[in-house]
Formats: sequence, C-alpha cells, structure tokens
Amino acid sequence: MANVVYMNHPLIKHKITMLRNEDVGTNEFRKLVEEIAMLMGYEALADLETVEVNVKTPIEETTQPVIAGKKLAVVPILRAGLGMVSGILALVPTAKVGHIGMYRDEETHIPHEYYCKLPAQIEDRLILVVDPMLATGGSLIDAVDAIKKRGGKNIKCMCIIAAPEGVKKFTEVHPDVQLYIGCLDRCLNENAYICPGLGDAGDRIFGTK
Repeated sequence: MANVVYMNHPLIKHKITMLRNEDVGTNEFRKLVEEIAMLMGYEALADLETVEVNVKTPIEETTQPVIAGKKLAVVPILRAGLGMVSGILALVPTAKVGHIGMYRDEETHIPHEYYCKLPAQIEDRLILVVDPMLATGGSLIDAVDAIKKRGGKNIKCMCIIAAPEGVKKFTEVHPDVQLYIGCLDRCLNENAYICPGLGDAGDRIFGTK
C-alpha cells in the first residue's frame, strides 16, 4: 500500500514490545506512548517545509533553516489519542491542538462522533491525526471524514499498533491520506480487539477500566 509507512526503527520496536507487557503500570505506559509518538513523529513530519533565516552564532552570522509559516495541527482521537500529543508537541511546540471525540458501540463496534473542535484555518495546516490503536479502522475513517468536511486537506495519520483489517479498510476509504504505523499486528479477534495487541490503550494510559 503506497500510502502506508511501517516504522522499522529498532527503538520504536523495542518500546512497543515494552508497551505490550500487562505488568507495565500507568505511569510507565504513558511515558512509553509519549516516547513512541515522538520517535514516529520524526518520520511523519520529515517533509515539513522550511525557510532560511539569519542566525548569529558566537562565531559568525549564518543562514539556517527553520520550519516555514505553514503551521501544524495535531488532532488526537479522544481519549487514547491524548497520550500521543505531548510527544508531538515536544518536536513542534508551536503546533495547534484540535480534538475529535469518538466512541465505539460495544455491540456493533460502529464508531460515533460526539465532539469535534479544530484549530482555525484548518484548510491551510498540515494535520496529524493520532490514535494509538487502529483496529477496525472505523474511528480513524470517521475522524478523517470529519476533518475533510471542515476543510482539512493535508492530512496524515499516526497509529502505534494496527490490525491488517483496519489498515485495508482505511486505505480503501482514504487513499489520499498517509498512514504511519509503528507495528502491524496479526488480526482482530471476535470482539474487534487487536491480537496480540496491548489491551485497551485508553484504560492503560489513564488508569481506568
């Protein structure tokens, strides 16, 4: 799939393995999600436009690149996506943050939008949608739909773990959106959970059940 980028960096693989461990506590889990998001962000944001500016070093004046005026918008899918935001903001502190709230019907597994607040001038921004898990693909598809309806055009998505079923469905619906994945797992089970997965990312990030 031309619009899917699978991360092969050994640090990302190592931290995802640690993330899977059911004995990892809330604080460590949260830190791992943040660190993985930062590592993945280096790749996902590698094509940010830059401009040349003048800088005076202790040695001499020089011309060096900085990120161009076109700003980044990070949009987590609530609530688990919130765990990835700080990792991206560590890379680009000036990024604006929007929010999309989705919940999944426990019987039908169909996602439903309940909240959407995006930064101003969304049509002019590079938009990075973040969610730790891509299972059926429904939530991510609907989130991108919501952004496009509100004028978003330049959209990328970043997920730490994904199931093949969700990747296939998402790329079929949104072939124009680049998808960055930390690890592709085996499959979905009968309850639409990723296997081997890591459980419910939101519960593990926030210490809830």
